[in-house]
Amino acid sequence: MPEAVQVRSFIDDAVRWRKTGDEAFLRRLIRSGCSGVPHDVGAAYATLAGRTGDLLDAIDRGRLALPPPERDSVLLFVRRARLVRALPEDLPEDTLRNAIASTFEVKALRHGQDDIGDLGREIELAEAVEREEAGGVPRWQKHFSASALNAYTECARKWFYRYACAAVEDPGSSASAYGTAFHLALEDFHGDFPRPRGADRLAMRNRVRECVTWAFERNRDGFETRVEFELQVRRAQRTAQRYVDWLLVQELEAPFEVLGREVSAEVDLDGRAFVGFIDRLDRDERTGDVGVVDYKTGSIATSAAEYCEKVRRFRDFQLPFYYWARTAAGDRVSKLVLIPLKDALLDVRPVVLEVGKTIRLDDLERSREKMIELSMQLASGEIRHFEPTKNAAACTYCAYQTACANKPPAEAQRFGS
Repeated sequence: MPEAVQVRSFIDDAVRWRKTGDEAFLRRLIRSGCSGVPHDVGAAYATLAGRTGDLLDAIDRGRLALPPPERDSVLLFVRRARLVRALPEDLPEDTLRNAIASTFEVKALRHGQDDIGDLGREIELAEAVEREEAGGVPRWQKHFSASALNAYTECARKWFYRYACAAVEDPGSSASAYGTAFHLALEDFHGDFPRPRGADRLAMRNRVRECVTWAFERNRDGFETRVEFELQVRRAQRTAQRYVDWLLVQELEAPFEVLGREVSAEVDLDGRAFVGFIDRLDRDERTGDVGVVDYKTGSIATSAAEYCEKVRRFRDFQLPFYYWARTAAGDRVSKLVLIPLKDALLDVRPVVLEVGKTIRLDDLERSREKMIELSMQLASGEIRHFEPTKNAAACTYCAYQTACANKPPAEAQRFGS
């Protein structure tokens, strides 16, 4: 777009926003090349504001983590936008447009000025350049994580979009906000009750209720409507009480102490750094063995056998990674536990993997070797093409499905005429 046309469009949108207060015009402003905000940052904030409904407030709250230069550019945009909004109501049209241009430091154009001179200039064709030889995706030089490898084995193309391209994802969903809030609530709860005891039953119930209320209030912006927020809080409160019921039963069967919450998990696998965080780390008071606990607020394997099969088929590296990280730290890990916290109508029934029994040591060792193999592939810089998954179900909630030209057809269409 010629610069003159871009400037005029920018000022037109600013005038409309100031007169109507319509956020759609403000989102167009921040995406414009005249805004002073880098395009990808402006697009990300515009997408976020499309859901929250208040762009300037989203920037004030620092809803996106940005390096200093980009952060300064969006804060400057906010200051300029508020100066425009504060201009007197009775300004003549030309004066208003000049004031907006001066505020954003762009060259003003007369309202309705004809830009045909800019558009009508002859176009000079550039000389064709020789096509570059295709090369591999730059090698991954950062740390690895189990979730990154899970994404790669589920769909290599998804890994490419998320990690190699750093593509802008959707701002999130109520499901992710629910999971974040519930994890935070249990982290605070076990800070007060590292050793569940039947004598503390009432105090535990009251405290977990307070923790859920506070955690969800902190994550209120993750829910699109007030009704949805209230429903999810009630769901979490019921689930939390069932969680306390399970803790009290567990305390009678196998007393334990919570050693850590959100524990950093770091391990070097053949020169590759893997990092992550463990939701909860327990110590069995009878044996001194350590148990690794992972909270799950989404869909998970329904049995230990099902999860072990996923480990054997290299479809999930989460618990094997935690095992090797804590083993390297000197712990004697005897249990790996998934705690389902999705359904408020069901009792909490964890998926428990006893190391050496339910899950074999050689399966954990093979998983470790596969983690090393995959990390070496991704760090090689030799991968030229990232194939999309053949499993259509993996595309259902993928943030990149619109951009993926070769994704498999949906199940409903696969056998259509």
